[in-house]
Amino acid sequence: MEQLYTIPVNDAFTKDCECPLCEMYRDLEQSSIEFTMGPSYMEDDNREVTDKLGFCPKHIKMMYADKNKLGVALMLSTHIEKVNRDLTKLAEKDTTKSKGLLSRKQDKSPVVKYIAELESTCFVCSRIKPIFERYIHTIFHMWKKDSEFVEKFKSCKGMCTYHYGVLYERAQEQLSQSQYEEFIPVLNRIYFDNMERVAGDLSWFIDKHDYRNKEADWKNSRDAVQRAIVKTEHTIVDE
Repeated sequence: MEQLYTIPVNDAFTKDCECPLCEMYRDLEQSSIEFTMGPSYMEDDNREVTDKLGFCPKHIKMMYADKNKLGVALMLSTHIEKVNRDLTKLAEKDTTKSKGLLSRKQDKSPVVKYIAELESTCFVCSRIKPIFERYIHTIFHMWKKDSEFVEKFKSCKGMCTYHYGVLYERAQEQLSQSQYEEFIPVLNRIYFDNMERVAGDLSWFIDKHDYRNKEADWKNSRDAVQRAIVKTEHTIVDE
């Protein structure tokens, strides 16, 4: 199974980017948006799932940016209809309103529970998550089995803080003790060295706006803000 994901993992670590994992996530995100906005939105089984899960704010904005506005309208229409039906029934049957003040404070209303659950789900996120989990597994599989990938990993430009934490945590689960002791120093080096590099570029970007440095060279700082955002916000910024 792992071999199926070596290509996207290798491709991401080959790119000149600040976080290969963000690159993998972005590609998955784009393909998931394309799937959602493609012919599949007309299929009953997919519409049933989108009606139930809805979409997070980030992905509904990405969907709206797609040219298929009719598809967005149809999905939102049936989703709103379902939510309204469900909430109407829950509001009518809500028993907490007949309880005393203390009971109401202790027992969450089914209306509140429903909305909280709805806010935590997204059709696009649900498609991305399991595949991205396999990508993470593949990274460690390749670290153990592929010497060329190990060198590629060691020479990458690090990763964002969020994905540094993901790799740090998963290493404990995926690697033996000896493999873990080899992996963590490498992970730390590429993360901290490259964060220092970006911090230096960001510092010069700031200094370059001082009138005294007007004629000085920009060095590698022109896109320092975009790269710093990638490093810190688990977000891809178009360069």
